[in-house]
Amino acid sequence: RLKEQDMAEFIPQKEIVYNGLLPYSDRLDREATELLAEIKANLCRAVLLRELWPGVAFWSRKLFSFLKLYGRRFSKDDHILFIKLLYELVTLPNLEPHMMQSYARLLIQLLKKKELLSRDDLQLPWRPLYDLYERVFYSKTEHLGLIWFPNNVDHILKALIKSCRLYFPASSTKEMLDEWRPLLCVFDVVMQKAISNMELFLPTIMPPEEHSQGFQLWFDELMNLWMSLQNQPSWEGHLVNLFARLANDNIGYVDWTPYIPTIFTRILRSLNLPVGVSQMVSPRYLTNSYDIGYIVLWVTALLGGPGNPAQKELTCLFNSIASFYHPSNHGRWQSRLMRLLQRLPASVVRRVHRERHASPCWITLVPEHQQLTDADLQEFTRSLTGASLLAMFSKTDSTDAAYALQNLALLTPELVIPPVLEKTYAAMETLTEPHTLTATLSCMIGMARSLVSPNNHYPEGRVHVLPLLMGSLPGVDPNDFSKCMITFQFITTFTTLVPLVDCSSAPSHVLSVCLCICVSLCRCFALIDSSTLEQTRDEMETDTQTHLESLVELGLSSTVSTILTQCSLEIYKVALQKVFNFATSNIFETCVSGRMVADMCRAAAKCHPSESLRLFVPHCCSIISHITDSEELQSEDELDKELLWNLQLLSEVTRVDGKQMLKYQGDLERILRVCVRLRCKRAYTLACSLLEHTLRSFSLIYPTEYRSTSGSFDTDLPIWDWGRPGDVAALGVCWHVPGPEEESFVFHLLSHLLHPELQRIKGHVSGEQPMSREELLQSLAIVQHCLLGAGNLLPPLDGPHASDLVSSMVNLGEVKPYIGVDYDASRENYRESICQTMRLLLHHILEHSEDDTKSLFVIIKIISDLMFFRGTQKKEFDSRWKSFTLVKKSMENRVSWKSTQTYCDFNALLFYFCSFSGRSSTLELYSLTGFCSSMRFIHLVSLLMFVHMCIFSQGALYCLLGMYSGIPMASARDWEWVGQVWPALVRCGLSPTMSLEKPSIGRLLDDITDRILRQHDTIGINFTVSKGIINHQNFSSRGKYEKLVNDLLDCLEDRDLPWKFEHMATEWLSLLLREDHPLPPDAVLYFTQSLVHDSISVRKVAISAMAGILKQLKRLSKKVAVNPSDISGIEETDGLCVGDREGNRWLQYDSNNLPLTQEKWDSECFVEKTHWGYYSWPREMMIYASSEKPKDDLPYEEMSEGEKIIFEYFSDPEFIDQLIEFLSLEDRKGKDSFNPRRFLLFKGLFRNYGDAFLPLLRPHLEQLASDPHESSQRCVCEITAGLIRGSKHWSFGKVEKLWQLLCPLIKTALTNITVETYTDWGTCIATACEGREPRKLHWLFELLMESPLSGEGSSFRDASLLYVLQGGLAQQQWRVSELLHRLLAYLEPKLTQVYKNVRERIGSVLTYIFMIDVALPHTRPTTSPHVAEFVTRVLERLKPLTTEPEIHNHVHEENTQETDERTQAVKLLKTVLKWLMTSAGRTFTTPVQQQLQLLPLLFKIAPVEIDESYDEMKQDARTCLSLMSQGLLYPEHIPLVLAALEEMAGSRSWHARFSVLTYLQIMVFYNLFTLLSVPAEVLRIRKLVMQLLLDEQLEVRDMACTTLSGLLQCQFFPLDSSLQTQLQTLSQTCLPKARGELASTDLVRRHAGVLGLSACILSSPYDVPDWMPQILMDLSSHLNDPQPIEMTVKKTLSEFRRTHHDNWQEHRQCFTDDQLLVLTDLLVSPCYYA
Repeated sequence: RLKEQDMAEFIPQKEIVYNGLLPYSDRLDREATELLAEIKANLCRAVLLRELWPGVAFWSRKLFSFLKLYGRRFSKDDHILFIKLLYELVTLPNLEPHMMQSYARLLIQLLKKKELLSRDDLQLPWRPLYDLYERVFYSKTEHLGLIWFPNNVDHILKALIKSCRLYFPASSTKEMLDEWRPLLCVFDVVMQKAISNMELFLPTIMPPEEHSQGFQLWFDELMNLWMSLQNQPSWEGHLVNLFARLANDNIGYVDWTPYIPTIFTRILRSLNLPVGVSQMVSPRYLTNSYDIGYIVLWVTALLGGPGNPAQKELTCLFNSIASFYHPSNHGRWQSRLMRLLQRLPASVVRRVHRERHASPCWITLVPEHQQLTDADLQEFTRSLTGASLLAMFSKTDSTDAAYALQNLALLTPELVIPPVLEKTYAAMETLTEPHTLTATLSCMIGMARSLVSPNNHYPEGRVHVLPLLMGSLPGVDPNDFSKCMITFQFITTFTTLVPLVDCSSAPSHVLSVCLCICVSLCRCFALIDSSTLEQTRDEMETDTQTHLESLVELGLSSTVSTILTQCSLEIYKVALQKVFNFATSNIFETCVSGRMVADMCRAAAKCHPSESLRLFVPHCCSIISHITDSEELQSEDELDKELLWNLQLLSEVTRVDGKQMLKYQGDLERILRVCVRLRCKRAYTLACSLLEHTLRSFSLIYPTEYRSTSGSFDTDLPIWDWGRPGDVAALGVCWHVPGPEEESFVFHLLSHLLHPELQRIKGHVSGEQPMSREELLQSLAIVQHCLLGAGNLLPPLDGPHASDLVSSMVNLGEVKPYIGVDYDASRENYRESICQTMRLLLHHILEHSEDDTKSLFVIIKIISDLMFFRGTQKKEFDSRWKSFTLVKKSMENRVSWKSTQTYCDFNALLFYFCSFSGRSSTLELYSLTGFCSSMRFIHLVSLLMFVHMCIFSQGALYCLLGMYSGIPMASARDWEWVGQVWPALVRCGLSPTMSLEKPSIGRLLDDITDRILRQHDTIGINFTVSKGIINHQNFSSRGKYEKLVNDLLDCLEDRDLPWKFEHMATEWLSLLLREDHPLPPDAVLYFTQSLVHDSISVRKVAISAMAGILKQLKRLSKKVAVNPSDISGIEETDGLCVGDREGNRWLQYDSNNLPLTQEKWDSECFVEKTHWGYYSWPREMMIYASSEKPKDDLPYEEMSEGEKIIFEYFSDPEFIDQLIEFLSLEDRKGKDSFNPRRFLLFKGLFRNYGDAFLPLLRPHLEQLASDPHESSQRCVCEITAGLIRGSKHWSFGKVEKLWQLLCPLIKTALTNITVETYTDWGTCIATACEGREPRKLHWLFELLMESPLSGEGSSFRDASLLYVLQGGLAQQQWRVSELLHRLLAYLEPKLTQVYKNVRERIGSVLTYIFMIDVALPHTRPTTSPHVAEFVTRVLERLKPLTTEPEIHNHVHEENTQETDERTQAVKLLKTVLKWLMTSAGRTFTTPVQQQLQLLPLLFKIAPVEIDESYDEMKQDARTCLSLMSQGLLYPEHIPLVLAALEEMAGSRSWHARFSVLTYLQIMVFYNLFTLLSVPAEVLRIRKLVMQLLLDEQLEVRDMACTTLSGLLQCQFFPLDSSLQTQLQTLSQTCLPKARGELASTDLVRRHAGVLGLSACILSSPYDVPDWMPQILMDLSSHLNDPQPIEMTVKKTLSEFRRTHHDNWQEHRQCFTDDQLLVLTDLLVSPCYYA
């Protein structure tokens, strides 16, 4: 009683609705309650016992399958407790990575429906999750191979954080900002980490009263940072994603209006569209462009609200990019544009759903004033329709456009559907363009629901259904496959939505529906006739179907099935008769056309089984019995086609409701008994499938009716059912559940057909009655099909459990869910008998005929079905699930979210649900993760392997390799298993019978090794939950781990082991390094010796492993907390103050205050992290304690075993000689580079052992440094970098000694620098300086700063030295401002370099010098060099050039010693150009004012034509202009830029005036919305273009025309009447009769007018606006004007013809008849013979 009472009060969180529709739903509630109680009890017990494996792991997986089977069928309290428990488990430190991943997956499932739990119900601390994320993502040991994570761990962790951040407490935002603000140093890679952490963790869904603790803490700060950034650094994308999420979660609570122009400008820039002719794109823009998904989210959230400001910008955005959607344009930008178009409407639909139809929950709603109104939606649709209609015919794929149109039609059908309908009708009429038909039909399929559903917006849509259906029928065309398939899909979709019932009493409608169906059937028959086997194949080929034919068959049967399901009974009868006549009046071959017809008949029979069985069964049965009467037929190999065809037809028609088939049981049994024993293979195969289908119809549970509306169609007007969604609660599914009569017939058949076969097989095995292989196959086929047909009624195999496969303190019992069948124990259990018979047969075959692979394959299939088959295969379920989701996607209404899940799909799926959903337990048996069931398998394989002590068979290797998708068995996560398999695999190299010459075995072993290396992740040793309890398991795990290591070492000691296996064992041994357990000393010894192994591959593994071993042996350094304000003596205020300031002055490098003595060194505070202190200080600043005396030399007695081994070897001169010799060998000529693995090895050595090995290494280093060969230089690089980084904690005396050795060494090496090695030295110095305190490295910096451009040696050496220096300084960023000043002072006099490579390098170095000078918010002016001062000094030196009208490079003789100012200025200018080019894409903010001062110079040099033969200076100037014109402008810069352009437009050189226009085009497009927000400047630009349109130079006028048409096209300014009038007035300028000199100005004015008019025409290339016809007429009157006017008119007209040719039928509607006459005259060339 109490239990029932509890059940009544129990409110589940969210159940799976479909479970309630199953015929045995009443049993499921009880089952779920029991299972849940068991899960809760056992999980609790396992956690209390601290048994993570197998206890907690097993029951958490049970919880996962519970969620799949019953949904969240538990109370809210349980839900919260489950989440809290799993959250604790996931964030346990030292958890095995794979376990952490599986808990995370389960937690994501539990947190998925955020509306079920509010922030008041649940709060999760953010810190443990962040620590976990930090451990995995920024692991300090992963790169050393001390821990291996699963491949997709990062995706799962990120998904987990996204699910959890909703429940972080309100205070978390402040804590996160305190944690990550100190990392915000823009020059450092750590910026990427800070911003991506913010994007992942910061919570944005909060109630409005908590906003002050939430996003308001960071919004202004980050927004200002983003607004002032210019060159898309790699982390900008994360910032945009964060803003997009904020906007979407808080619509109406954040005021975006001031930022809208910037947002849209940046979105347009990130699409990377090509503009102008000669545009260079900085490669960084391509790699760091924004994620389209987030752009779409942001734009969607901006829409709506008073005045809807974002919509204006969106309209403008799509107008300016519309022409890129035209099918004739494509490039690499196209996929991004298509994604934008596809996702934007879908996102708006989601928002409308959220505002109007979402069920209320705790998440704050969108405020009234911000919601999207119908007017907003119409405006939105209008802005996208143009682009969507162009994209429909895209060359790559029209599905994106179809998806966009489907969503737009849900929002505003009245605007979208008519234009698409128009295009569809037009496409149906043309025969020559099949691609337009497929494109329009696929769009119509998506819009079908909106077209037929009875909503008020577009009532006339339904009129189009019949014309569309009739119009599409010619598409069923055997010659055009894609057209055929899309037509099938089209018909199916429409008939699914619309019941085919006669709605009027007048007969005419019935006729039209009937006619439609009959015509479509006739088309299908024609299709079938054209695809018989003889017509589609030569005789030689096989008789299976091709892929295309199987698709056509699928399309055909589903179309017929849908049509006939959806029509009323009288229409159905007519259609059925047609199908029956067609099927019975012809005889089809059984491969291609036969399968199609049989499928069609099955589809027809399924709708009304009683009607159809009455026709088909008696007909087929009589023909079959008539033919099979004669005796001799039994033994013939080839049989009559008629018999085969009728068998095939019968086998398909019987796949219907079993209740209706009971009448025909006698006929069916008679035919089965004869036919399954026929000798002809085709015949008995068909008979077996008939047997299987018959049994399945009788024994399975499935729905019997598949209509789109429940009930029959005889009710009131069916037109109300058009497109109506089904209601899950009242579907009224009719089920077929096998009754006693059907069950007894099934067992009757089994006893007559299955039983004799089993006896026959037993006879074969015992030798009384041997069979041939063909006969055996026939018997096996009958057994297999009986099992597949009746599997649902046969109880599963049962036997005693294999006990204690895995020891656990909790119960690990499997739960068997109910699948609707109560087994009858009184009947014979055929599963058992088949099982015994197969066992006997298997032994018999393996002994006597093991080459009979065909039989073996069938037996394997039967055994797998015996164990796992219960009526449905997983494959069938998966394909149904897939097709269900596809149909759902194409038909759902995402606005109100009611799916038209027409009944049919639900039912099909429910059938699979009922026979499958609970039954995943069988699949779980399959997964080999080391639980009970799989343990049996493990013992099975171990028997296979160890009985013959590694006389390995190929089969065993295949077992170990496993399936390609899963984890290979060879690396299953179990110590015992791996401990047996790995050594066995290595030992098989010693096995006498192992035929290693066989390539197949070699390949298999390679595959296994490769997959273990790729998919291995660390197996846990410590399974404790808390410090207090050490689990007995841990000791055994450690023992097994050490045993495995020692076993592998034993294998390796064997001298006879082939090299391949030695390499395999070494690699596996290196996988066993761990962070939580030191490697046993023997293994350390092995790896140390392997450093000088003969084989290079073993040496490489040993080098990586040694780096890891040294990390394991590292001694921890002590850290102390310091307070920065104590050191600087300055208290920092609360306000943000970023950059160089008094408070962080002490961190700067200061050459007057270097630690040159022991006392100074000990008293300094050294901060190694370069980003600390730039933005803000960490809350607690921990630095390495310099005060305590470091224990430099570890005495030999205190070393551990492993440390002693390494120490002894590295103190041995012979070993060192050998090692260095090997390290300085060449590996792959020309491909080698600085090797970080070797660097890590040396860094570890010097970090752990101090300078103990230096005396031995010193002679080698000196010898290598003086050897210019690249391999020697590389070796010295790697050791030097290791030395410098390893000496981080050495005492002053040692460091000083070290630099006394290194300085001369580096000097020597740098004098020997070569083309091959200069990058290695750059890497070496950069690596050595990375993350190091600059004051500790002052020896190195002073050495590099001495005189990089000495001029000794070659220009190459100068460039290389600068490169090396740049590598060191770039790592130190803002902390070496003094060095940057010194370097700049040193370089400035040398800027007039003669050599190109030095100039380029100087340009790059200058970029890094000025990198620190940024204009970011709250940032103080830097103490590093400033760009402004530098540019002023440079301009002073460029004076001689600024006065000239055009600059040519007169210095041909590069080597002449001219010292006049002009020559020097030209050289200087070349270097400045290099600097401008490199800094264009690298700096964070662009100094616009300074660039503008240099603009006039660039305009004078840049050439107009594109020509490769120009000298370097001209090419560079052109590149600079292109890159500068793409720069991002702020409103305050615009007047300055325009002033500079206006000045240049008045220049004497026409080249400069021409370049102004090209610059303007790109600048306007890349800053479109920013410019539009300043109307006064728009007018200035318009005036400037009009001024240049009147230029005296023809080329400039032409370019002005192109620019004008571009500006009009992206609607930068409107084509209003004033502009038209101005142009027409100009074009009507009278030309004087006398062709005198005076005429030229008039001619220019007239030409300018004509050019302006032609710009108007060219500005709308794919449509005809209202003003166009008149302007075309105006232009045509100028055809006979003097040149160049005539030429312009001709060009414009031919361009108009080219772009409007495709849709001319549509466009001609816009002209009057007279205009058309004139146009035809102009556009059609006159006939030669006229």
